[in-house]
Amino acid sequence: MPPRRRPQFTQENIDQQLQQIHLLDQSSSSENLEQLAPIIKQIYTNRQQDAYLRTLQALIESKDAEIQTMCGDNYQEFISSVSTLLTIKSYTTNLRETITSLDQSVATVGRGLVEKKRALLQSKKTAANLDEGIDTLQACLRVLDVVNRVGEMIKEGKYWSALRSLEDIESMFPTSLSQTPLFQHLLSSLPSLRAQIKDAVTASVKHWLLDIRNVSSQVGQLALEAMETRTRRWRSRREKDPLLKQSRVGSAVEVITYEKTEFNVLDNERLTVDFTPLYQCVHIYGALDALDEIRKSYQADRKAQSDLILPEPLPLTSLYPVTQEVVGFFIIENHVLDTTGNFRSERDVEELWEGVISRMGNAVEGALRNENDPDAYLRVKEALIGFIMTLESYQYSTISLHSFILVLFERYVGMIEKQFGKRFGDIISQDDCLPMYVENESERDSVLVTVWLTNEEREELSQSPLPLSLPWSQAFYLCCQDIRSFVQNFYQFIEGVSQHHRNIDDLLSKSLDNLLSDYISKSIAQKAETTSNLSQIAQIVTNLEHLDVACGELERSLTNIRSSQRGGAIRVNATKSFASTISWALARVNASIKSKLDDFFDLSEYDWTPNTRETAPSMYLYELVNWLTTVVDSLVIKDVYKDKAYRTAVDYLAGCLTDFLTGRNVPMINENAISNILIDVDFLDEEFKRNGRPDLASSFVELRTMTNIVLSDTVQDYLVPGVRQTTYSIVKPKRLQALLEKLARFGSQCRDNPSRERGEKRRKEAEAVGRVFPGEGR
Repeated sequence: MPPRRRPQFTQENIDQQLQQIHLLDQSSSSENLEQLAPIIKQIYTNRQQDAYLRTLQALIESKDAEIQTMCGDNYQEFISSVSTLLTIKSYTTNLRETITSLDQSVATVGRGLVEKKRALLQSKKTAANLDEGIDTLQACLRVLDVVNRVGEMIKEGKYWSALRSLEDIESMFPTSLSQTPLFQHLLSSLPSLRAQIKDAVTASVKHWLLDIRNVSSQVGQLALEAMETRTRRWRSRREKDPLLKQSRVGSAVEVITYEKTEFNVLDNERLTVDFTPLYQCVHIYGALDALDEIRKSYQADRKAQSDLILPEPLPLTSLYPVTQEVVGFFIIENHVLDTTGNFRSERDVEELWEGVISRMGNAVEGALRNENDPDAYLRVKEALIGFIMTLESYQYSTISLHSFILVLFERYVGMIEKQFGKRFGDIISQDDCLPMYVENESERDSVLVTVWLTNEEREELSQSPLPLSLPWSQAFYLCCQDIRSFVQNFYQFIEGVSQHHRNIDDLLSKSLDNLLSDYISKSIAQKAETTSNLSQIAQIVTNLEHLDVACGELERSLTNIRSSQRGGAIRVNATKSFASTISWALARVNASIKSKLDDFFDLSEYDWTPNTRETAPSMYLYELVNWLTTVVDSLVIKDVYKDKAYRTAVDYLAGCLTDFLTGRNVPMINENAISNILIDVDFLDEEFKRNGRPDLASSFVELRTMTNIVLSDTVQDYLVPGVRQTTYSIVKPKRLQALLEKLARFGSQCRDNPSRERGEKRRKEAEAVGRVFPGEGR
């Protein structure tokens, strides 16, 4: 097998191979040069290149010897190979020179590239450091901007956003910035920024509290006006619907109706109260875990504000503005309680409420201490009742205020009692005690609708022809009118008071009794005492009778009113006083009649020892009977009172005649005088029978019986107990004894024996009667 032929390398092949070695491409970018740098650097730094060339040369030389040997064996081939090797050697020498030159060039280029690379790497490192610095600086700027914005947000009142920004800074994801002193300094300043936010929001709520204090009066005014409108609306509806009579403002029925048109006093066309500062403050303090701090501060501030509402002392003219401010204050507190969760407690609000109500009660009581005008009490009540009804609708307890109003009410009633009592006294003292006269139907209806009468009398008077003299005088009408005014004033004060009905009923009953008994009845009694005119006294009696009836009618009408308001019954007990005064007035009638009868009786008209008996009655009795019947029959009083007046007058006549016979004014008497007295008695009996009063004869029974004992000479029968009890029980022994003594005295002074003997007999009979009945009065 012939040896493998070695490849032949021409100069063209070598040049071509060298050209394929692209160590530096002029068209490549810095990035390609950068990729070739490690190769160049390797070539440059590889110091074994020269050794390699030397080894190659030695190898070539050793191969020459082999070649020569081989050439000897293979001359031709050797010649050819030598020629080739020479050529190769020539090219190798050239190649070595080229490589040496290239190595030098590459070394030169490599050093420049290394310097450029070093500079480039340094630049990139610097650039990276700059980028990192810029990023860090930008992060710092962002954080500083947030911190700066926190200050601006505090100034703008965006406290929650400011607080959230601080939380965002504190919870930033860890970065290179997190380790910088600047960031650590910022973190250390966050508590101070939170304190700034806290101080700012506190200042905001303090300013809000000042604004709220200034607006509380307006809130209260709107609430009180709304309650007044609500009350008027309900009163109008209640008057139209009888089923609603027992319902008041605040009742379930009224509340349902009112809710349809409820007025928001905190947000309306006239006023809007913004609670945002408080809500924001509560939110911020809650986020800072300092809610107790702002809660205590708020309570203290509101306590201080509530203490400033009531001036010391409180002028009554300032009461309504004060109630406006108190109402506004507690409406705002109610809203805060309802809208701030657990920020406010009911106990805190109740503490403020109880303190203000207690001070208000003391202030009002002090303002009224020297007040004697009942209208002032009425104005206070009206201010307080609107105040109570308004705050009751916001669920505030008003029990103490209702009790306080009842205390004021009792004082008010006492004042109007005195006021009306004086008016009643003036009415009665100025009364002319003449029947009231009405000319037309309008006047009559006006009077009849004012006075209290039985239905029968009212119907009778309403159908009587006009003009008309009414049974009563002007005093009765005016008293009824003022009683109605008193009741109206009484109920005007308690209108809106929903508690203690029974106390009010008892107080009204007591007040009416005081007025009717202590002022009207007693004043009438005093009037009757100073009046001697019988017709005037009779008119007083008629007035008293109608007042007595009015008590019952008044009691029924007031009880009906209270029943419609779920109250108790009204009791008017003045009828006892009027009955007593009627008796007193009738006694004055009788006293007046007796006084006039005394004018008719004259002892000088009688001869107590006449020689003969008269056949006709005494002349004065005609005038007396005529006067008595005329006067008594003309009295405008009930028939029963007329009967009593007649009875009293006739009893008085009988008493006077009896006193003539048995009294000390006539020292002695004879039988003829007794006979004459009996003739007078007979005359009186006949006259009273003729006037339709036969029963009046009973007044003379004792006188007739006693004189019959004497004239019939039956004294001995009188001394018999059985006879006396059955026949003469009405005769008082002392009177019989006195009459017998007068007859005895007359007989003892007579000159004739029969008369003297008769006188002695009468003396012995008188002694016998006196012994049987010692110590008995006449």
